[in-house]
Amino acid sequence: MPIVYNITSERQFDKFASKKDIVTVMNFWAKWAEPCQQMNEVIMELSTKFPSLTYINVEVDEFPNIVTKMKVDSVPSFLIVQENKVLDKIEGAKAAELSNLVSKYAASQNKPSINNDNELEFRLRDLIYRDYIMVFMKGVPEKPRCGFSKQVIELLDGLNVKYSTFNILSDEQVRQGLKVFSDWPTYPQIYVKGELIGGLDLLKEMIQSGEFQQMIANLK
Repeated sequence: MPIVYNITSERQFDKFASKKDIVTVMNFWAKWAEPCQQMNEVIMELSTKFPSLTYINVEVDEFPNIVTKMKVDSVPSFLIVQENKVLDKIEGAKAAELSNLVSKYAASQNKPSINNDNELEFRLRDLIYRDYIMVFMKGVPEKPRCGFSKQVIELLDGLNVKYSTFNILSDEQVRQGLKVFSDWPTYPQIYVKGELIGGLDLLKEMIQSGEFQQMIANLK
């Protein structure tokens, strides 16, 4: 199922912008601008119609540094980006023009059938965004298959937070693919709203400093 990602950090944005093999459609919007509401729906429709591209929403008031870096002067604005290069730009609520532009880049991707690598990437994204907090671990919470995974579950349970897990021992494709996708070679891996937090050691540090509690409090 196609997804439109809502940017939650500059690091997450940079990761999408730097993609080499996939074109990203960036929707810069604001809550106070009425035309943005309509165009947000257009973006959702385009993500369904042209799933070979990646779609992200950037709320301009939340990320002024990104707005400045991408030279966005008005909302709504739409950038077509690949490997940190702006390929095209549309300013204003021009649904037909945006649809034509997205169609052009979807065709240039030349992916009428998604190849195995991209199919796996789409699947990994869906898994990462399955819940606000996602833990990729060895085993399941009731029966962890390694000490590190067991400690992560104990820490999260101790905070009394809701989370979902994926047993990487049950799917070798996900187990190996996620290492490359996240550029993180070990398990468990913890994600908060699609952003990689790290493994057990980093989770411990963030809990001790209170950073993790603050992060998940903002998600509730």
